[in-house]
Amino acid sequence: MKKAKMQKRLFVLLAVTPAFGGYLLFTLYPNLLSAYYSLLDWNGISKPDFVGLDNFVKLFQDRYVWRALSHNLFYMLTIPPLVIGISLLLAYLLHNKGYKGTPLFKVLFFFPNVLSTVVVALLWAFVYDGSFGLLNSLLRLLGVPIGDFYWLGDMRTAIWAIIPPYVWAGVGFYIIIFINAMATIPKSLYESAILEGAGHMKRMFMITIPLIMPIVRISALFLVLGSLKGFEQQLILTNGGPAGSTDVIGLYMFNLAFGAEFHNYGYASAIGMFLFVILVGAKLLTDKLIPNRQIEY
Repeated sequence: MKKAKMQKRLFVLLAVTPAFGGYLLFTLYPNLLSAYYSLLDWNGISKPDFVGLDNFVKLFQDRYVWRALSHNLFYMLTIPPLVIGISLLLAYLLHNKGYKGTPLFKVLFFFPNVLSTVVVALLWAFVYDGSFGLLNSLLRLLGVPIGDFYWLGDMRTAIWAIIPPYVWAGVGFYIIIFINAMATIPKSLYESAILEGAGHMKRMFMITIPLIMPIVRISALFLVLGSLKGFEQQLILTNGGPAGSTDVIGLYMFNLAFGAEFHNYGYASAIGMFLFVILVGAKLLTDKLIPNRQIEY
């Protein structure tokens, strides 16, 4: 009996060690190292100087940090609701309408998730191109005198132009997630609602969404955190321009650490610590706004 317990513990230890070791090596250790770097004035090459909390004082006085963070908040308030709303609607239609081509639609909607972020950004850069872009060509077909307007080169439109690539790339994944969640709902609930005269909208908001709310909540959390820390598409599409109108805090931090002009690892690490606090706060706020209420049937 004692030997069996020892073998079980050894098996659990061997099974957990690779994952836990990877977490320590690639997550915990870099984060602790970043916390240490945030206390230094260091360009990554020369001897570092310990400056204590000076980087954090500089951070709170840096207007570019707050400008970038305001853009993050803008994307946080627009991208997650759009992705969740469109995904829920399309998932409900595909699951409850019983279209013959539902498997094909699933593949088509999921296709952007197969592409890398770089490919998605380059595709949308072509869409927004002023001379040969698909968007301007479509507007010209509709009779709109758009000329050679560069959507990513104008401060009024660039910040809005970042949203469609994120939505297009994210909707397909959450459609699949929501369809699988909806498949667990008993059909008898819908049948009873139909007998009582409930339409599609009422069934969706009174049955479907409440019963899959834990899945919606987790999806919203991932999207909120992603909109706060993501910067890859901004980097490829605009690199924060024009005139910083699409800069986000992750991109600002990246350019400080690895950009040609700065190489300030210490200050970039301080911004990373600040972003970590923001992400924790966003998680707690999401938990408060979307409580985890399990509804049983």
